Amino acid sequence: MESAEIRRRWLRFFEERGHTVVPSASLIADDPTLLLVPAGMVPFKPYFLGEVKPPFARATSVQKCVRTPDIEEVGKTTRHGTFFQMCGNFSFGDYFKEGAIKLAWELLTLPQDQGGYGLEPEKLWITVYQDDDEAEQIWRDVVGVPAERIQRLGKKDNFWSMGVPGPCGPCSEINYDRGPEFGPEGGPAVNDERYVEIWNLVFMQYERGAGDGKEDFPILGDLPAKNIDTGLGLERLAMILQGVQNMYETDTLRVVIDKATELTGVRYGDSHATDVSLRVVADHMRTSMMLIGDGVTPGNEGRGYVLRRIMRRAIRNMRLLGAHDAVAAELIDVVLRTMGEQYPELLTDRKRIETVALAEEAAFLKTLKAGTNILDTAVSETRAAGGTVLSGDQAFLLHDTWGFPIDLTLEMASEQGLTVDEDGFRRLMKEQRDRAKADARAKKTGHADLSAYREVADRSGATVFTGYTDNSNEATVVGLLVDGLPSPAATEGDEVEVVLDRTPFYAEGGGQLADTGRIRLDNGAVVEVRDVQRPVPGVSVHKGVVQVGEVALGASAYAQIDLVRRRAIARAHSATHLTHQALRDALGPTAAQAGSENSPGRFRFDFGSPTAVPGTVLTDVEQKINEVLARELDVTAEVMPIARAKAEGAIAEFGEKYGEQVRVVTIGDFSKELCGGTHVANTAQLGLVKLLGESSIGSGVRRVEALVGVDAYNFLAREHTVVAQLTELVKGRPDELPDKIAGMLARLKDAEKEIEKFRAEKVLAAAAGLADSAADVKGVALVTGTVPDGTGADDLRRLVLDVRQRLQSAPGGARPAVVALFTVANGRPLTVVATNEEARGRGIKAGELVRTAAKTLGGGGGGKDDVAQGGGQNPAAVPDAIEAVHRLVAERA
Repeated sequence: MESAEIRRRWLRFFEERGHTVVPSASLIADDPTLLLVPAGMVPFKPYFLGEVKPPFARATSVQKCVRTPDIEEVGKTTRHGTFFQMCGNFSFGDYFKEGAIKLAWELLTLPQDQGGYGLEPEKLWITVYQDDDEAEQIWRDVVGVPAERIQRLGKKDNFWSMGVPGPCGPCSEINYDRGPEFGPEGGPAVNDERYVEIWNLVFMQYERGAGDGKEDFPILGDLPAKNIDTGLGLERLAMILQGVQNMYETDTLRVVIDKATELTGVRYGDSHATDVSLRVVADHMRTSMMLIGDGVTPGNEGRGYVLRRIMRRAIRNMRLLGAHDAVAAELIDVVLRTMGEQYPELLTDRKRIETVALAEEAAFLKTLKAGTNILDTAVSETRAAGGTVLSGDQAFLLHDTWGFPIDLTLEMASEQGLTVDEDGFRRLMKEQRDRAKADARAKKTGHADLSAYREVADRSGATVFTGYTDNSNEATVVGLLVDGLPSPAATEGDEVEVVLDRTPFYAEGGGQLADTGRIRLDNGAVVEVRDVQRPVPGVSVHKGVVQVGEVALGASAYAQIDLVRRRAIARAHSATHLTHQALRDALGPTAAQAGSENSPGRFRFDFGSPTAVPGTVLTDVEQKINEVLARELDVTAEVMPIARAKAEGAIAEFGEKYGEQVRVVTIGDFSKELCGGTHVANTAQLGLVKLLGESSIGSGVRRVEALVGVDAYNFLAREHTVVAQLTELVKGRPDELPDKIAGMLARLKDAEKEIEKFRAEKVLAAAAGLADSAADVKGVALVTGTVPDGTGADDLRRLVLDVRQRLQSAPGGARPAVVALFTVANGRPLTVVATNEEARGRGIKAGELVRTAAKTLGGGGGGKDDVAQGGGQNPAAVPDAIEAVHRLVAERA
C-alpha cells in the first residue's frame, strides 16, 4: 500500500466517523517556543491549553513534522529521520479511552478491501501506563487482546506531557511484531526493534505542575474536560504494509535513494558507509523540499539555518558518494513528483522551490571551494609549525563560519597526512549545543507568562475588533496589568497593559504595525497607547502609559486611534498588495511574499528571487503600480471559506496560519490576497508609490523598500531640488546629467591614476639608496627604515621587492638578505617584510618577522616565508618594531 493511500484511508476513516478533517498546518510553527512543527498535535495545542475554544468536538489530520535534534544519527540507524508525517485523531471533551482504543483497533485490523489497513490482530502488542487499570481492562475485555500481549510500562515510556505545566496523562501504545528475524520474543518491553511502535494513544486527563525531565513533576489533579490526542507514524506503518526492512526503503524515500545511486554509480547495500550517505541524501532532500515548500528559505539563523544545514549535508554526502558537480535538480524532481501526490501544492509551486534549492546548492559548492582554500591554509600553517594535528578551533571555525562539515574536514586533512583534534572540536560543538538548549529551556517558560492574558480571555471572551469600520468606540476595561502583573488599578505614570472588550486599535500582525492613540476613561483618566499586541489568540493588549488620573478595572472608556497614522499605514498596506502582484506579474510565481512591514507612509516587501531584480524591471513594476492607482480601483474585503478563497485565486502568505473562514482583500481586477489588515477604500487614495530600490536580505530572498503618498511626493521633491542644483553646477540640462557627470568622473579617475603613478615613481626612486644602506647583521644584508607617510600597501610592497631584487643582484654575488620597511597610512602603521632564498636557508622567514613587528605595533599580520605584511594601532612604536626586527634577524642568523 503506497504512502498516499495510507494517508487517504486515515482521513476517510475518521471523517466517516464524525471527525472534522483539518489540513496539515505549515511546518513553520505558529508558536514562539518552536522553530518548526515537531509533532502532530502542535496545531491543536491552543485547544488543549485552553487558550482557544475548539470549533469541533472531533478532528483528524495528517500533519507534516520536522525534528532535528538527532540529525547526526540520520542514516546511521534506520529509525532516525528529520521529516515524517503524523496521522492523528483528536477528541475535545467527546469520546475518551474506550472510544479512542476501539477506533484504533478497528482501523488497524479492518480488512483492506473494507477500507482498513488489514494488520493481523495476533501481531499487535499493547503497552499501557503502569497504573492505568482502566486502559488495560478496555484492551482485554472490550477489544479482546489476550492479557499476555498487554504490558505495563513506567512514566518514562507511557506517560505524556508537553514538558511544561499543563495537560498530561497516561499513554497506550500499539506495537507490531515484525517476527523472530528482528530479535527475541518478549514484547515491546524487551525488544523495541522487533516490536515496533506504530500508534500512540494519549489520554489527557490530568494537570501537571512544574518539574524537570519526563518523570520529575507533580500531578495537580484532574482536568475539567478529558481529551484524546493520538499519533500514528505514517512512515512506520508504510514500512510494515510495504514489507520492507526500514523506513528508507518505503516508496517515498527509496525512489530518492535509487536516483542518488544512478547519479553516483554507488549501489545501495554495498557498504555501511555508502548506505549511510545514501540514506542521508534521501531523508535530507525530502525534508528540504518540504521546508522550502512551506516558505522556509536558507539562512544563518533560526529555521533558515536548519534548512541550510540539512541541504548542505545532503549535497556533501553526494560528494562523498562521488558526485562533485551540481546534482540537486534530479533529486528535487524525484522528491516533488513523489510527495506531490500527497501535497499538490509542491507541484503548483515547483518553480519557486527549485529556484531556492538550486541557488542554495550553487552557493554551497562555492562555499566548499572557499572552505577548501581555508583548510589548505590551516594545513600549511600546521605543517610549518611542525604539527601533525589540525586544531579543534580551526575545525570548528570551518564548520561554524563556512558550513564545512567535520567529516569533510577529517577526510581532506587525512588526504594531506594530518589528523584533526576531534575532542577539541566536539567540546566546542557541545558548548554551542548547551547554549542552544539553555535558550530553548528559557523560551519554554513563556507559557507561564501568558496566564494573565488567558484569564482575561476566559473571563471576558475575545476582544471585538471594530477598526475595519470605526476609528473610535466606547468600551469597558476588562483587563489591566501594571509592570506585567494583574492589577485592579493604575495611576499616573504607570506603564500599563489594558484589555478592552471592544477596540478600534489594530494589533500588530500580518506585517502591519499596530495603531497608536488614546483611551479616555469616564473619570477623566487618559492612557496614551503606544503599541497593541495579541499575546494569546483573540485578546488585544493595549500597551502604554497613564498620562492623567487613575485607570480601574471595569471602568467605562472611549478608545480613539491616531487617524492620520492609521490612514498612512493603510495606504502602505494596500501599496504592498499592489507591489506583490506587480512583482509576480513581472517575475512569475517565484516572487512569493516572504515577509513585509507596513508603517506610516512607507513599506518594505520581501519576496523570493534567486538573483537581483534588474533596474529596468523595477521601473516597469513601479510604473504598473502607479497606473493601477490612476484607474481608481475599489478595495473590498470579504470573509469566506478558505476553499472558496483558494478557488478564486487568492494569494496566501507562506507561514501564516489560516482558519476555515478567511478575510480576502480584493483590489479591483488586479489583486486578491488573504489579509486581516486595514486598507484604503480606493487606489486613488494612495496618491503615489515610489520604489526606492531592492537588495538581498538572504539566500534567495530580496527586499523592496518604497514610499507612499505624501512621503513619496516629498522624496521626489527633494530629488528634483538635487537635480536642479546639479544642472546649475554642470551648466547643462537634466537629461545631460548622466553624460556630463560620467565625463567628470572619468577625468577624475585619469587624474588619480597620474597621481598614483607619480607617487609610485617617487617611492621606487628611493630603492637604490635603501639598498646601499643595508646593514650587515652576522652576514645578512638587512635593510630597515620608514618611507613617507601616506604610502599605500601596494606601493610599499613593490618598493620592498625592488630593494630585495637589488640586494640579490649586487656585485659579489647573492647573500642572505632581509628587507623590512614601514609607513603610516590613515593613522595606522604598516609594514612589509621580504627575504631571499639564502636568508630563508638560515631560518629567517618573512612571516615570523612580520608577526614580531606587528605585535610591537599593537596589531597582527602574516603571510608566506618569502614576503609578508602586517599592521597595528600605534604609529609611535615604529622605531621599536624596527629594533625588534633587528634582534630577531640577529638571533636567526
